Amino acid sequence: MAEFTLNGKPVSVDVEGDTPLLWVIRENLKMTGSKFGCGKGVCGACTLLVDGEAMRSCVLPVQFVEGKSITTIEGLGGDHPVQKAWVEHNVAQCGYCQSGQIMSAVALLDKNPSPTAQQIKNAMAGNICRCGTYPKILKAMKTVTLAYDAMAVTTRPLDSGRAQS
Repeated sequence: MAEFTLNGKPVSVDVEGDTPLLWVIRENLKMTGSKFGCGKGVCGACTLLVDGEAMRSCVLPVQFVEGKSITTIEGLGGDHPVQKAWVEHNVAQCGYCQSGQIMSAVALLDKNPSPTAQQIKNAMAGNICRCGTYPKILKAMKTVTLAYDAMAVTTRPLDSGRAQS
């Protein structure tokens, strides 16, 4: 039995502890946004967030996530700034790798809302896109960085009655 939080909701699944999380999510919980690509944790198509960290679910035993919070592409709800930037820049071609790409981008931006181009490239390096949409991904990431910066400015605490900038 594995118990964890999936996209904000507690779940309990009767599976062996060494079952890859990807299969539990896709087969048992019927959430198919995370994709199977290589089965070796190399391509990034299966990337999701475990307590905010980008992880490859195809090689992650479900027992590892016991009591943890998992976020899949479905958990972003479709209106996340990263998803909006992907649409705005027409990133997806075949789309197969994109849920993993988006989840890696979200993990980066949640930790560092103003990454440099090199930090973006480093964070996204573990996600393979056979269609070669890397230039579009970089443009989308630059756009969404501006959105994250704007969100950070509007949510900063007040100091002496003035918003910090």
